[in-house]
Amino acid sequence: MNLFEIIYTGSNQALAAAEGLLKQAIDQKGKAHKVAFPETAYSLPVIYAATGLKMNSLGDLEGAIGVVKSLITEEPRLEPALNAGLATAVSAEIIEAIKYALNDTPYEAPCAGHISDATIRSLGVPLVTGDIPGVAVVLGECPDSETAAKVIKDYQSKGLLTFLVGKVIDQAIEANVKMGLELRVIPLGYDVTSVIHVVSVAIRASLIFGGVEPGKLAEHMEYTKNRVPAFVNAFGPLSELVVSAGAGAIALGFPVITDQDVLEVPTLLLTQKDYDKVTATSLEARGIKIKVTEIPIPVSFAAAFEGERVRKDDLSVEFGGSKTECWELVRSRELSEIEDHKIEIIGPDIDEVEGAPKRLPMTILVEVAGKNMQEDFEPVLERRIHYFMNYTEGVMHVGQRDTTWIRINHDTYNSGFRLKHFGEVLYAKMRDEFDSVVDKCQVTIITDPEKVAAMKQTEAYPKYNARDERLASLTDESVDTFYSCLLCQSFAPAHVCIVTPERLGLCGAVSWLDAKATKELDPAGPCQPVAKEGVEDEVKGIWSAVNEHVAEKSQGAVDRITLYSLMEDPMTSCGCFECIAGIMPEANGIVIVNREHAATTPVGMTFGELASMTGGGVQTPGFMGHGRFFISSKKFISAEGGLARIVWMPKELKDYVQDKLNQTAKEMYNIDNFTDMICDETIAIESEEVLNFLTEKGHPALTMEPLM
Repeated sequence: MNLFEIIYTGSNQALAAAEGLLKQAIDQKGKAHKVAFPETAYSLPVIYAATGLKMNSLGDLEGAIGVVKSLITEEPRLEPALNAGLATAVSAEIIEAIKYALNDTPYEAPCAGHISDATIRSLGVPLVTGDIPGVAVVLGECPDSETAAKVIKDYQSKGLLTFLVGKVIDQAIEANVKMGLELRVIPLGYDVTSVIHVVSVAIRASLIFGGVEPGKLAEHMEYTKNRVPAFVNAFGPLSELVVSAGAGAIALGFPVITDQDVLEVPTLLLTQKDYDKVTATSLEARGIKIKVTEIPIPVSFAAAFEGERVRKDDLSVEFGGSKTECWELVRSRELSEIEDHKIEIIGPDIDEVEGAPKRLPMTILVEVAGKNMQEDFEPVLERRIHYFMNYTEGVMHVGQRDTTWIRINHDTYNSGFRLKHFGEVLYAKMRDEFDSVVDKCQVTIITDPEKVAAMKQTEAYPKYNARDERLASLTDESVDTFYSCLLCQSFAPAHVCIVTPERLGLCGAVSWLDAKATKELDPAGPCQPVAKEGVEDEVKGIWSAVNEHVAEKSQGAVDRITLYSLMEDPMTSCGCFECIAGIMPEANGIVIVNREHAATTPVGMTFGELASMTGGGVQTPGFMGHGRFFISSKKFISAEGGLARIVWMPKELKDYVQDKLNQTAKEMYNIDNFTDMICDETIAIESEEVLNFLTEKGHPALTMEPLM
């Protein structure tokens, strides 16, 4: 058979399998039986994106079968063949949806199956910042486990998000490859059809971040081709079904690289039999460029290790975590005061300590100097310590300042990793990422208990306190410049974030100081100054200069925003926001839900359903994406009366913001313990019960001016 015949054979096989399984499911459960992937607002995302229709029941899937048939025309041309590949994708989604319809947990560890909306949103920031430079799909079976591990670890070391499908999962397990979302290596499933769950990730990126309307398949395909940096490695014998699935990947803009002999299509379908070159070939085919910083340490270093956790059974060395003191500080100096690349250890190293696990106090002092360095940049650099430490394989870093907690696992310790290697990591990354402001960097690591305790009082606390006072003095009124952040435009071209001292970026990762520092580090980069000029309404937060900037940077998609209003021209969102606020009219207030909360809210929608109304750069009055820390800001929806409008939020979020929210409520409204007045899911979810609680507590929203 030629390539076209193989693709059509595979598409028809997938269609027959979907039809047969659907008939069995209907015979068993009936046409009205519910169909849904868990924790998504997009039903069956591929079908929804292609048709604009949400599949709700097994009976609805009969219509989807018709869509599959319409895509298979069996003409010996590339375009119809790629359409047949899309037909295979739709068939695969039908098959996978039926699995979930017949079994609440069709996938068991280590396989993940469907990926939730919340997970996709959480990946938004590292994707747009380049911490995740691409998405690799490894499908099939390598010649042996060693080869599989080499390919997977190569992608992991470069920070890629890697999905596994088929026997390669067992090979990875055999080779002791550490897997899981936190390590960015995700086994999806053993059946070829489980590859649809990574296709679903790409399609939902288009829906969530791109704001592409469901039903506009061509626009979704254009989005995935240009904005989702994914590719497929198809290893081992290629069945007709795998080839047809590969055609679907190519239709979405994802190159396929295989170790089998195929009729190559330049940049789209390539053969690479040298497994040492598979990674390079794949990255080149997708146009992914990796920036590698060589660091002289005995373990791997990559963003893929950021989420790694060191558990008790794997713990070799520990600093902080309530067992010992541990704090960190970045301090600016004059160029003459420090020695570049000096790494000094004061106190015992980790191999000089007895015990299992070994426990030590620790101070990490990073001193930097540069002609463009500013004192305001110190906390920006200091927060990056968290990421740099976590990028080190086998190292876990939690907290900041004097709440730092660091763990090293057995493998990393046994590899020869010692305290000087922390210094090498911090030196290399400070010089690499902040090269425009850091001309010199030296690192001092202290484990002497007396020095750690004494210096915390004399060096750390005075600096922390001075910064806190500086931050407290930064208000929107105290500056004459805001900043825009365009990082997310690689995914959401219509979105422009405006960052002010009292309103951080909606992703929670960019403060006003961060944006200011980013401008200094990269003058032509994603953060640009916006003059606070042409005031139109200070209460709502409207400036003509801000609107002009937004209109220019969104290419005219948005021409007017308010910074402090929920109801009138709220700021746009990308889709990676930490929280979303939405009105609850009957309570005359708003609910706030964070993306980690999967359950339904009192407005009858989940986070995903609420977020689907406001992502992708659109403006939806009454709904707004935002960061966690904005909740306790005095500028939070201040045009509508401020945070006194908050009537419900998940308990986890309420506990997280409790101290600062109570403090702001006391200052603004003279209300004590305001969070006690806010309902959560442990108290009530149904509207009437929420209202009863609010009435009992005398919540201020009930007596404020009507929102609508």
